[in-house]
Amino acid sequence: MTAPDYDLFDLGALALQSGAVLPDAKLAYKTYGTLSPAKDNVIVFPCAYNGLIAENEARIGNGSPLDPERYFIIVFGLFGNGQSSSPSNTPAPFDGPRFPRVTITDNVRAQHRLVTELFGIERVQLVTGFSMGAIQSFHWGALFPAMVERIAPFCGAARCSRHNYVFLASLKATLSADGLFRGGDYVEKPIEGLKAFGRIYAGWAFSQAFYREEVDLKVMGFASTDDFLERFWDTLFQERDPNDLLAMLWSWQHADISANELYNGDFPAALAAIEARATVMPSATDLYFPVADNEAEVARMRNARCVPIPSIWGHVAGNAGANPADTAFVNARIAELLAS
Repeated sequence: MTAPDYDLFDLGALALQSGAVLPDAKLAYKTYGTLSPAKDNVIVFPCAYNGLIAENEARIGNGSPLDPERYFIIVFGLFGNGQSSSPSNTPAPFDGPRFPRVTITDNVRAQHRLVTELFGIERVQLVTGFSMGAIQSFHWGALFPAMVERIAPFCGAARCSRHNYVFLASLKATLSADGLFRGGDYVEKPIEGLKAFGRIYAGWAFSQAFYREEVDLKVMGFASTDDFLERFWDTLFQERDPNDLLAMLWSWQHADISANELYNGDFPAALAAIEARATVMPSATDLYFPVADNEAEVARMRNARCVPIPSIWGHVAGNAGANPADTAFVNARIAELLAS
């Protein structure tokens, strides 16, 4: 077997917000660049939903604001992504559908342990991320306000909205409806459920304008709408473990920076507690992280601005490399923030 291109941090018996304890918990991570002697060049860059650590590398490199020649960049895999502790790699009795519920707060507190215990870091220059990575960026700012200098969440939010929750519930329902799924104790992978999972995403991840302008045909090179669905969306999730997808989905649905003992559900107070200078970047056409939600959040934050990505690519505007103009826009705003 090929050795994994990332490291694992041993968390031991990890106590979760739910009250459950995940024994022998592991947090997957990878670092890029060199930690400065003063430990003052740190960027935290957590993964998105369904994201593997290597997928964040599209935004790391010379010429990018996330430059490993200048910064020490730490990328984290979510619990449930198949690299960190997940339903697919955890032994009984917490395997498969028995994997405990893990919150975004649980994820970020585990990441904080690694940053402080393994590297002795006390200040973080920037936390940034796309989608669920953006959600984690907000959590870093709220949970550790004195530690985080800047946050740059893009195509994400400080909590899962009710509308977003409904979208995610439809994904769970369609995957669970495949008869092969068997409540998560499947013997044969529920491929039809995973195809349907992708087809629901197809109507949410890109905007109406994306389809109206036929970007999938004229830019991405697909022959027709059905060709796009069959060759792009039907295959997208087939290699992933269904229980992993549902574990991360639950974390996303219950994301809320105020859902902890620090803020006791007081969302405005949690936003006001963020000390970091923040540039929040929604996509102008995102269907599940709309601009209005970020504008309402920024209005409650101390030192933040909302700068929408002027894109018709919907949520995918935040996916590095999908549309070069969107990637350049996000990178430019991150560079401005780091220079501030």
